[in-house]
Amino acid sequence: MDFNFQKNCLYLLSILSLILMVLAGIQATAYYQEPDLSQGQTKKAIDNPEELIPEENLLTDRPLPELPQQLPQNQDKFDSLSPVVPPEILPSPGENRPQALSIYQGLDSEMMRFNQVMQYAIDAKLSDRPLGEIIQAIGEQFLGTPYMAGLLDKSPEENLVVTLQGFDCVLFVETVLAIARGIAQQDYNYQNFRDRVQEQRYRGGKIDGYCSRLHYFSDWIYDNQNRRLVENITQNIGGIPLGATLNFMTQHRQYYPQLANESNYQCILNQEARLAHLNIRYIPQDKIATIYPYLQPGDIIATATDIPGLDVTHTGLVYRFPDGGIGFIHASPSGEVKISRDLQSYIQAVDGQIGIIVARPYY
Repeated sequence: MDFNFQKNCLYLLSILSLILMVLAGIQATAYYQEPDLSQGQTKKAIDNPEELIPEENLLTDRPLPELPQQLPQNQDKFDSLSPVVPPEILPSPGENRPQALSIYQGLDSEMMRFNQVMQYAIDAKLSDRPLGEIIQAIGEQFLGTPYMAGLLDKSPEENLVVTLQGFDCVLFVETVLAIARGIAQQDYNYQNFRDRVQEQRYRGGKIDGYCSRLHYFSDWIYDNQNRRLVENITQNIGGIPLGATLNFMTQHRQYYPQLANESNYQCILNQEARLAHLNIRYIPQDKIATIYPYLQPGDIIATATDIPGLDVTHTGLVYRFPDGGIGFIHASPSGEVKISRDLQSYIQAVDGQIGIIVARPYY
């Protein structure tokens, strides 16, 4: 009798799973509609050049702590790369950002969202396209998704955090890249997607505490390049030396709760010393338009900075419009994933951003 009961339960669960998959396919079809950008129409999340980042401000309702004077006093100019966002200036859970309380809505909603994206990829036959085009198409699927800072640092333990409900700038890049790499190989498995996120986020693809996370984005590029997941093409397209000494985290230890742990602090200190050998190059902001012919959809863009001790303050992806224009799709601190209409204009409009670093993804 117990056997029959279990058998009936499994049968009912199978029926329920089929219903959910059908609903996911319907929602995915309704969710995506290609914008007719050739006729001058734009999605809601696409910026006009005159509507760029300067008007964005996450800190209007919160006093800034006393930061070094070299740091521009406007948090929207930065993102939640580990070295950039001091926890003191982030909204508390739920403060003026109620969606933060519901970001982890359970596996069911996460799987539903993942299945929507996978169904779109299958219907659009994305696996037949070059990887860069897949990346751009998947990035579009997340337009309007809420910006959420500090997601990786909510737990004192270093665990793999993966969510499709909200992103900071790095999580957006990692998520889109991990999904696209799977689609390119016709791999639509959710656990494999999570494994790819871990592979990209941690040194050597392995989680071994806070220090194993690739905190500085130049280190992220370097480590992923060593495993042939990306290629830093900045030097090949005219990049010049940045001359940065990466020590922002240990020089501002008070902003990182995990660095109160002496072992974590010493480990990050050692990592910073190891990174001294990196020959970081960047394209100056007034030269960005000259390299547009060399950029491809889905190229990873990291915004270089002149802030002492730091290399990068924001990340996103190249977005190529049908007319050939080069935009920037990113999780913006203004509140959501959006497309800035012109990459160079966006970089020039933000204090502290002096140019870009470019990495090209591989499978």
